[in-house]
Amino acid sequence: MTKLVSFSTWLSKWFTLAVLLWAAVNYSLPASSAWLIPNTSYLLGVILFGMGLTLTKEDFVRIGKRPVPVILGTLAHYIIMPGLAWLLCQIFGLTGATAAGVILVGSCPSGTSSSVMAFLSGGDVALDVSIETLSTLLAPLMLPTLLQLLAHQYVQVPASKLFFSTIEIVIVPIILGVVIHTLLGKKIESIIKVMPLISQLAILLIIGAVVSANHANIFTQATALVIPVVMCHNLCGYALGFGFSKLLGLEEPQQKAITFEVGMQDSSLGATLAIKYFAPAAAIPSTIFSIWHNISGSILSAWWKNHSKKG
Repeated sequence: MTKLVSFSTWLSKWFTLAVLLWAAVNYSLPASSAWLIPNTSYLLGVILFGMGLTLTKEDFVRIGKRPVPVILGTLAHYIIMPGLAWLLCQIFGLTGATAAGVILVGSCPSGTSSSVMAFLSGGDVALDVSIETLSTLLAPLMLPTLLQLLAHQYVQVPASKLFFSTIEIVIVPIILGVVIHTLLGKKIESIIKVMPLISQLAILLIIGAVVSANHANIFTQATALVIPVVMCHNLCGYALGFGFSKLLGLEEPQQKAITFEVGMQDSSLGATLAIKYFAPAAAIPSTIFSIWHNISGSILSAWWKNHSKKG
């Protein structure tokens, strides 16, 4: 077990490189992950089950004890990122499934990597986890509503199917994880310790499946604009999230938490839903976002750690 935990720590350190290498492998050998394409929802369920296993009663109590920054951070996430996605589609002239994919990833809840980046930068991890938890629990309502509002002109949005699918993929695994943790407690501590490793491997498998499904479409003229759009989306999300938290007069650790919570998305969920309900091209923005936000988040957290105000 100790070796698995050590490997998990090592993989976390080099995860961005692992994502790039695994994406390259699946681009060159698309058949290697083709069998995973219809099974990405199960992989995402594993990730969110792991999230549920790590949640405790204190995590939910904490939301009630200081609801204002948590609610404001969650609102900022669900206003800024979908709005930015729609605006960038207009500016760059994206259409069809590609535009829908950008709006889809923009409408997803906060990414699980955000808490890692908040920790590495010296941010308020408790606030980060609280916003991540609330935004994830709201996903079945917010995601189909935002897609129906912002993406209906690009694709047909199956809002009711998205609602029930998000409950099945997101909420059920989280609740199951919380219940098992509550019932078994210390008996599953060893399993909880290796869940980050299992989640990281599941993310890699999802990325491999999406790259495999889109290997012929990733580097084409039709998708050439997706990379700069995704980069702008993520970086503007950081900037607006930071500006919003600064405007609220929050302390620097809280500013860092909200910055990462706004700018980083659950791109694995976006990729999974894109494959299930839209054209393969709709999954490309989520795939690129998954790679890019790990790179940008690592750079920003390192810079912030070295330039933080000294007490």
